[in-house]
Amino acid sequence: MTPVLDVRDLRVRFRQDGREVHAVRGISFTVNKGETVAIVGESGSGKSVTALSTVQLLGDNAIVEGEVRYDGKQMIGASEAELRRVRGNDISFIFQEPMTSLNPLHTIQKQLAESIELHQGLRGPAVRERILELLTKVGIRDPETRLNSYPHQLSGGQRQRVMIAMALANGPELLVADEPTTALDVTIQAQILELLAELKAAEGMSMLFITHDLTIVRRISDRVCVMKDGEIVEQGPTDEIFANPQHPYTRMLLAAESTGRPAPVPAGAEVVAETDALRIWFPIHQGLLKRTVGHIKAVNSATLQVRAGETLGIVGESGSGKTTLALAILRLTSSTGAIRLLGRPIEGLSQHQLRPFRADMQIVFQDPYGSLSPRMTVEQIIAEGLGVHGVEQGRNATDMVAEIMTEVGLDPAMMHRYPHEFSGGQRQRIAIARALVLRPRLIILDEPTSALDMTVQVQIVTLLRSLQQKYGLAYLFISHDLKVVRAMSHKVMVMRNGDVVEAGDADAIFDAPQSDYTRTLMAAAFEAQAVPA
Repeated sequence: MTPVLDVRDLRVRFRQDGREVHAVRGISFTVNKGETVAIVGESGSGKSVTALSTVQLLGDNAIVEGEVRYDGKQMIGASEAELRRVRGNDISFIFQEPMTSLNPLHTIQKQLAESIELHQGLRGPAVRERILELLTKVGIRDPETRLNSYPHQLSGGQRQRVMIAMALANGPELLVADEPTTALDVTIQAQILELLAELKAAEGMSMLFITHDLTIVRRISDRVCVMKDGEIVEQGPTDEIFANPQHPYTRMLLAAESTGRPAPVPAGAEVVAETDALRIWFPIHQGLLKRTVGHIKAVNSATLQVRAGETLGIVGESGSGKTTLALAILRLTSSTGAIRLLGRPIEGLSQHQLRPFRADMQIVFQDPYGSLSPRMTVEQIIAEGLGVHGVEQGRNATDMVAEIMTEVGLDPAMMHRYPHEFSGGQRQRIAIARALVLRPRLIILDEPTSALDMTVQVQIVTLLRSLQQKYGLAYLFISHDLKVVRAMSHKVMVMRNGDVVEAGDADAIFDAPQSDYTRTLMAAAFEAQAVPA
């Protein structure tokens, strides 16, 4: 039988600054009909480059050699016409960072309709019906209300689900999924994995599944390829790889998990940030006069407090209001209710009056590529805040950038590169460095480890805990990865549909959750680890 995808001796290198950088070094693997093959490895190992090579989606500076055959047809060197017939139709992609893949100027309905009309020839009401079906399948609540939304009006998890719907729209033979559940909470993640498994069984669809989450690999894949530094160091059936890994690197990946607890909060620690009955409702306007006919109730009433050296973990499904709450605390979105930073009310301040407070409150966004300027070098990105807030204090900015890059696990020699020259995990570390370089009092961490492989995730958790203890940082830690939340948090707040359903000491929440919803989250996060492949 001819494999759906047959990769032989694939080599990829990039021309950069008059030299060539080798990203993929002679790898070979196959994906058979109805089979799921997972590629795992650390950020920068070549996983995404391998995926993009399947239909020649790399930039002009890429040199691709070897063989990539889809249904026996060579993709390397194929004409643009042939590649267009395959892309999005026979082979579909779910990309890692949906905000950079979705058009910010078009509604969700328009973007989904474009693919359906192009490849399926549907028109009018049939297109709308197909879009609603897809959005429902991928877990978007009330899809009718989301058709006219733009990408920036959706949460990170909702945007990822829209990307999945687009990829599945035309019933591809091969689905290339590059971190497809990165931005999703654990309950929706389980639903999406179940959906993909059902589609695979019903339609004989094959998958090339790229992820850093080995729990997912065990649940969904038939075979595993482990990549390191552009090479496949080990591959084989999933059960065998997990039961008896042969390569030291594979054993290290399997052993990597965020464990331990943060250092205790110092006695008498100062309250850094607090809210009282914070509410964020977005009006819904309709008609010629744009009358308000209702509200999207993002957050109904949130009261919280976080002290110096303390982490408050905020968990809940995508769209529950976690990120909206964080943005309101930073005064980046409108709200009602009290917000205090270091004891001072900031809810009524103008943007000019807020300026002195900005250095003390920073955020690491969920989508690092969307928040990093593509026209600035890493040095310029990290150092920008130093100049804006005047915190160099006589030190050389370049030295400060080099120091913080080293702290987050980046080589300072790379500070003159641009964001597109880094992997997703490396870009997330750049975003963390940009926030940390100002040594703020409060840092909001919105899925800071979501794009990182497991080994780097452990390093970042350890780094964040050590920096917190050293500088007395207060963290609001937003994440769908409950294992990381437990390793980071002193207190936990559980949100659902804009409501705080449970809050309290982290150990109490994890060991004895009171609400049915919290128990469901815990089951999805921890019991799934015991499910065999």
